[in-house]
Amino acid sequence: MPQALPVDRPSFVLSRAGYSIEGRGVECRYRSLPDAVAAVRAGEVAVGALPFDVTGPIALWRPVELRGSDGPWQPDLSLPPLPQVRIGDRIPAGAVHVERVRALVSSLRRGDAQKVVLARSLRLDADSTIDHLSLLEKLVRTDPLGNGYAADLSAAGPDYDGKFLVGSSPELLIRKRGTTVSCHPFAGTAARSDDPAEDAAIADRLAASAKDQAEHRFVVDEIRSALGPMCNRIDVPDIPQLSSTPQLWHLSSPITGELRDPAITALDLALAVHPTPAVAGVPRRAAMDAIARIEGPRGFYAGAVGWTDQSGDGEWMVAIRGIELAADGRTGLATAGGGIVEASDPDAELAETTAKFGTILAAFGYPSA
Repeated sequence: MPQALPVDRPSFVLSRAGYSIEGRGVECRYRSLPDAVAAVRAGEVAVGALPFDVTGPIALWRPVELRGSDGPWQPDLSLPPLPQVRIGDRIPAGAVHVERVRALVSSLRRGDAQKVVLARSLRLDADSTIDHLSLLEKLVRTDPLGNGYAADLSAAGPDYDGKFLVGSSPELLIRKRGTTVSCHPFAGTAARSDDPAEDAAIADRLAASAKDQAEHRFVVDEIRSALGPMCNRIDVPDIPQLSSTPQLWHLSSPITGELRDPAITALDLALAVHPTPAVAGVPRRAAMDAIARIEGPRGFYAGAVGWTDQSGDGEWMVAIRGIELAADGRTGLATAGGGIVEASDPDAELAETTAKFGTILAAFGYPSA
C-alpha cells in the first residue's frame, strides 16, 4: 500500500491567479474511474490526476482536508532549494522527432486523420533530490498568472508509488460553479522573442496564420459538440484571442455555458471533453491510436489535474508544461507536444516542443533544450 504524505505537506495543489486549492492527507484512494465518478456524484470530494488515456491507471483520492485560499499558491512551510539539473536522454532525439512528424504529415494527407498531437520527452537528472513543492513554488512564482499544479501519483498503483506530477499549465480543461461551466482551450502556438518589436510581430503572424486558426477550430468545435448536449446555451467566440506565457504565444478561446442539470459534476464534465484535440487530435480515436503507435503510452502527460468538491463544483487543468518526478526525486521526465496538421513544417514542430520545454527548464535555471 502506498504511503501517504504527512498532512502538513499537501499531496495535491492547484494554483490560479485568483485562488489556490490544497488537498492534504489521504482518506481513501479510488480504485477505478467508475468508483471515483460514483463517489463524486454521491457528494464525496476527489482530487488528483487523470491519465491521457482514461482506460489507464488513475491517481484520484479523497483527501483528509481540502482547503482553499485567495491568490496563487504560497507554501506555509520552509522548502529546500532546487538542485541543478542536466538533460539526459532526449526521447526521441530531435532528428527522429522531425522524421516522425514528416511521416505523420504524409499519413494526414492520405486522410488517416485531420490532426494528431505528437510529443517528445527530456529526462532531467538532478544533482540532489528535487522537492516537488520547491519546484511548484518556483513555477507559480515565475508565472504571471500564478498557474501551477502538483499531484501525488501514488494512488495509480505500485508503478507510480512516490512519483509526483508537477507543472504550470495555462490551459483550463473545465471549471464548474453551480450551473455555469467554462473552459479555455489553447491550440496554435509560437515561441516568443526577447525583442519587443519582434515579439509583437510573432503574435500578429500567429493570429493571421491559416494553419494555426484551422488547428484551433478543431479544438473549439469538438468541445462545443461535447458540452452542447449538456447545456441550455454555450457561448463560443467567433475568433480566438491571443494568450501568452513567458515562453509562448497561443491562440485561445474562452468558452462558457449553462448546464441543464446542476447535478452534473466537474469530474463528469472533465471526462466529457478529455482529451481535447489540443492534446490528442481529430478524430479523437484515430489520433489516440496514432499517438499510441508512434509514442507509446503517455501516462499522465496531457492528462488532467484537478478537484471536485462535495457540491460537484471544481476545476480541472490540462496536465501540460510539466514533469513527472521519480520517487527518489533525482530524475524527472518532461514532455511537450505540438499539433500536427497537413500544413505542418517538421522543423517548426520540433522548435515548438523545444520552446514548450522552457517552462520547466527555466524553473531550474537551465538555458534551453
